[in-house]
Amino acid sequence: MVATGILLLSAMMGFVSALLWIPVALLSLQVLVALLRRKDTDDPQAENPTPRLRVAVLMPAHNESAGIAFALASVRTQLHPGDRLLVVADNCTDDTASVAAAAGAEVVERHDAVRRGKGYALDFGVRHLDTDPPDIGIVIDADCHVAGGGIDRLARQCARTGRTAQALYLMYSPEGAGLKTRLAEFAWVVKNQVRPLGFFSMSLPCQLMGTGMAFPWASLRIAPLATGHIVEDVKLGLDLAAAGAPPMFCPRALVTSHFPSHAEGLVAQRTRWEHGHLGVIMSTAPALLWRAIVERRGALAAMVVDLCIPPLASFVLMMVIWLGLSGAWWAAGGAAAPFAATGVALIVLGLTILATWFRFGRHIVSLKELFSVPGYVLGKLPMYARFWKARQVEWVRTERDDKSN
Repeated sequence: MVATGILLLSAMMGFVSALLWIPVALLSLQVLVALLRRKDTDDPQAENPTPRLRVAVLMPAHNESAGIAFALASVRTQLHPGDRLLVVADNCTDDTASVAAAAGAEVVERHDAVRRGKGYALDFGVRHLDTDPPDIGIVIDADCHVAGGGIDRLARQCARTGRTAQALYLMYSPEGAGLKTRLAEFAWVVKNQVRPLGFFSMSLPCQLMGTGMAFPWASLRIAPLATGHIVEDVKLGLDLAAAGAPPMFCPRALVTSHFPSHAEGLVAQRTRWEHGHLGVIMSTAPALLWRAIVERRGALAAMVVDLCIPPLASFVLMMVIWLGLSGAWWAAGGAAAPFAATGVALIVLGLTILATWFRFGRHIVSLKELFSVPGYVLGKLPMYARFWKARQVEWVRTERDDKSN
């Protein structure tokens, strides 16, 4: 009986070690393809004379008066006659609405103390725009800057493919930012630039990133937006993929923002993102992956497995913990295979991160600072502990800084 139990436990540990190889292998593949791709292949049909259809830019805003004029200015210069720019001033207690109106936007106000969150604001804006619908709806957050040509590139790709187009969305560290913020910036580059570039080169879909998203209006008007989900963008992207229209990356359209400069805002932001991401993995990924396998839908399966790559810090922490557990099992007389498999996977993950840093991250952190990642990961243990004890499930606005200068 004891021998049978040992065999079962060994088999379980071997299974988990093999399972961990799946996200490691996919991340490594994405990075490798991104490293090998040529820059001039960002958009093979960039010069395709696809008509520039009528666009409505939808900007949800909750107490964004300090920086919304800067965001609106970056959009207004890119609009064509007949386009619309709508700000939804959502449950605002400041002068967001008047500032947005003065900056040339069409403004509607929404007040609902119960149904709070970005998803509800987007739904409210879509219902307003649907009285005179555009061809394409583009969502831009109120703290973002759209680089020149971004609106046009998103609109044309969306029109050409008939699918949602996701811009390259980067977040920068504020001037004088500490190491934790710059490591977060590097992790953001891995998640929002390198991995989508790899999938884009393989003609595979990407996750939605919350801003810089261009939708065919027929898709946006029926999308399940009215939700308080804390990562409503990720959930919406999966819904679109399940419906047969997974989003595609548009790397030549650039949208940028900044991390908060104060520690409290950064912690709140990271907690919302990472708790939301891990929650979606646990609640949605298994059933959706099974559906993709049964229906033989490769793009959907790839998108779900991509979703299951945890945030970089938690991924490293997960691998290290499992290495320790499998090593303890080996030392206690169990099989060595789980420890060996996990050790090799951790080496591959480390080399993948190092290769990504060499190509995409040297301007963000130095090599010496990169090797301080273990301390950065350990510093996030309290946040991961809260995921199990007091997971954040409600949308909370991140306190931002004034980006107008």
